[in-house]
Order: sequence, then structure tokens, then C-alpha cells
Amino acid sequence: MSNPLIKNEKFVQYAAPLFVGVLFMALWEITVRALDVAPYILPGPVAIFQALGENWESLLKALLVTLKVTFLAFFISVVLGVACSLLFIQSKWIEVSLFPYAILMQVTPIVAIAPLIIIWINDTTWALTVCAVIMAIFPVISNTTLGLRSVDPNLLNMFRMYRASRWQELTRLRIPGALPYFFGGLRISSGLALIGAVVAEFVAGTGGAKAGLAYMILQSSYNLQIPKMFAALFLITGTGILLFALMVWLSDLALRNWHESALKTEN
Repeated sequence: MSNPLIKNEKFVQYAAPLFVGVLFMALWEITVRALDVAPYILPGPVAIFQALGENWESLLKALLVTLKVTFLAFFISVVLGVACSLLFIQSKWIEVSLFPYAILMQVTPIVAIAPLIIIWINDTTWALTVCAVIMAIFPVISNTTLGLRSVDPNLLNMFRMYRASRWQELTRLRIPGALPYFFGGLRISSGLALIGAVVAEFVAGTGGAKAGLAYMILQSSYNLQIPKMFAALFLITGTGILLFALMVWLSDLALRNWHESALKTEN
């Protein structure tokens, strides 16, 4: 029998941020109308949603281009990030030797190296994807590596006492224990993949059939179509929220039946 307190808590969890968002939009619209702010300076939510409706077809095509790069970069980041983490835990010397280069990728401004990547790689989609991967891969590497190393010493000693193989130690102890850290990395990496795709599009300035949302923002700002620019920003923000929510759902799906971080306690 379900606990009504849990249901109420779940309702509040979704209703509270929705209420704050609606209140913010209402205050925004009221302020813009009261101060008679010109739409080319700061459009209100009504004007933004009108622009979204009027330009829906072109904005949707641009969104699909950005999503293609985002999901491709995110997938590559997860595969390479997990592979690097599994390599790092094989030897402390390997981790000490290679991990600084992962940090180097994280701290290097993508805006500074994106023009070079775009010159080196002829295919625009893959050039944008590489830029996004550079931004998105580090959280997967760092979180997964931390999780694989954060095992209970008592459990590790017990595995070794019973002469478990390295494969058994990895699959039955380290990987299950690292899953919460791994999904935490995915939450960060998914957003960074989107940011990397948008930043790379800004640098590339790609138009035509391969124009993403960043190009739509640039084009709208040049033409002083500020409501359209905000509509594109709204799509980017909404996509980021949906990606984060998807990662939270996947984490809950994988952990809710056994890990204490996802177990639902009833009072």
C-alpha cells in the first residue's frame, strides 16, 4: 500500500518548480509591459512564444541539428570515458600518467581550439562533435574512476580472501559500487555535450541545411529579431532540462531497487 506522504512529496517536487517558473514568467511579462520595454531590447514571454510559434519549422530543424551533435558527442563521451576509467584502475601508474591529460582537456577553453578543430576536420558535423566531446568527457572519466576506486575495503579484502579473479572483482564489486558515481557523471556530461555543441556552432557559424540553434541565435541577433533569438534560447534551455531529467530517470531506473541513494523510504 502506497504512502500518501510520498505521493504528496512527489507532487510538490514537480509542482513547486513549475509554480516558480510560471510566477517568474508572469512577473517578467508584467514588468516588460509596465515599463514599456521595446521588444528588441527585452521581449516578454508572450512575444517569445509568439515567435516560437511563427518560426517553429525553422527552429525545429535547427534543434534537430543541434541534438544530432549533442547525442553523438554524449555517446562518444560515455564510451571513451568509461574505457579510460577502466584503464585507469588497472594500475595507479597508468592513472597518474594519463589523468592529467584528461584534466588538460577539461581546462582548455573550447572557444580557443574550436577554430583549429573545424579547420582540421572537413566534415562540419564531426568537427562540432569533437568539440562537444572535449567538453563532455571529463565528468564521465572523473566520476567513474572515483566510483571504481571507492569500494569498501572490507568487501575488497573479502573478495581477495576468497581468491576472486580481477574480472569478478570488477564486475561484482567495483562496477556496481561505481554506478551512482557514473550516473552522476552522466547528469553533468549530458548538459556539457549540449553546451559544447552550441559553442562549437557559434564558432563555426554554419548556415544552410546544417544550421543549428546557435546559428539561429546569431542570425536573429544580427537582424534584431530578438523574440526569435529568445525562442531559440528557450529551446536550448528546455533541451538541457529534458536531458538532465532523462539522466535522473535512468539513474533511478538502474538504482531504485537496491542502492540506498535511490531507495524510496516510507514513514
